[in-house]
Amino acid sequence: MADHISLPDAQTVVKTGAAYARDLAERVVSTFLQAFVGGIVFTAPFDLAMWQAAAVGGVAAAGALLKGLVARWRDVTNSASLAKGV
Repeated sequence: MADHISLPDAQTVVKTGAAYARDLAERVVSTFLQAFVGGIVFTAPFDLAMWQAAAVGGVAAAGALLKGLVARWRDVTNSASLAKGV
């Protein structure tokens, strides 16, 4: 009776971790930029300061970061997506 656990080699772990980190960083940065631009569009009509628009972008980016981390904890993937098979 052989109890053999098949683990990936270190190079595979580093590559998949790097792919996940790149994916997550791209999602966080793009979410911030999208929310910041959206916030700037609303600064004039709603009398918001530019820094308030930046704060909106930061909150959205933090949400994207949290979602990406939850996706990683939920399933072992190289993606920050919650969709199955991505």
